[in-house]
Amino acid sequence: MISAWLRAIRVRFLLASVVAVSAGLAITWWHTGSITILDAVLTMCGVLALHASVDLLNDYWDFKRGIDTSTQRTKMSGGSGVLPDGLLKPTQVYAAGIIFLIIGASIGVYFVATDGIVIGIILAFAVISIYFYSTKLVNWGLAEVFVTIKGSMIVVGTYFVQTQQIIEPAVLCGIVIGVLSSLVLFITSFPDHDADKAKGRKTLVISLGKQRACSILWLFPAIAYGISIVAVVFEIFPLSCLIILATTPLIIKSGHKLKQNYEQLTNLIPVMTSTLYFSRITGALLVVGFLVNIS
Repeated sequence: MISAWLRAIRVRFLLASVVAVSAGLAITWWHTGSITILDAVLTMCGVLALHASVDLLNDYWDFKRGIDTSTQRTKMSGGSGVLPDGLLKPTQVYAAGIIFLIIGASIGVYFVATDGIVIGIILAFAVISIYFYSTKLVNWGLAEVFVTIKGSMIVVGTYFVQTQQIIEPAVLCGIVIGVLSSLVLFITSFPDHDADKAKGRKTLVISLGKQRACSILWLFPAIAYGISIVAVVFEIFPLSCLIILATTPLIIKSGHKLKQNYEQLTNLIPVMTSTLYFSRITGALLVVGFLVNIS
């Protein structure tokens, strides 16, 4: 039972939220030299609860709409599989999603009380978009936009909770982290293309077509690297943040492999895996760049 729930929550993908919160804390340390531990722990718990909520509710709605039963699941795509495999009941998954949403929202309300309206705006966006992610946002082709904004808000919100300020490095770092997270969503939508299209979804891959979407992949690292390089040039980020360029070979390999294998599910799995590694490692290196702080 525990393994089924861990699978439903998709633990491997929770790392995106860990990286985002860590980025906000790293900028706080870089900028102020101190961190409030209790607020940091509560922020991490709240963000992880909200992330778990969106994954659970996504599983529930995709199962109800017949999407997860119409696609071939892999370890990287097609949902967690706990509902099609009968490991959990739909009502259990939905209830768990709502419980995690309430937990995350409750922690958010605490921060609204202590830190004000800025956190209230971020929380309202999170709660509304999480609940309607699988039923509305994905149908409108806004999934990648949602994930980018979500990642940005996590970084900015984490920094704000610690300092009651919004500064340029937090905003720009948030965009980078958000773009890296949306890249994972983008690449994992390739295997689900046919099932999503048949059920009325409008993902970016469906809108562009698989072949054209292969070329769009390069836009994600270009934005992430471009923002970071410009931020270093204008001394918004420390020079050490350029360490993220070390992942360039990884995304080049993923991009070329995607173009060759976008129609072959078996060969797509290592491409999705390497893209996930690129996203998480690049984000982690950006965190390290702020902590090392070589000017």
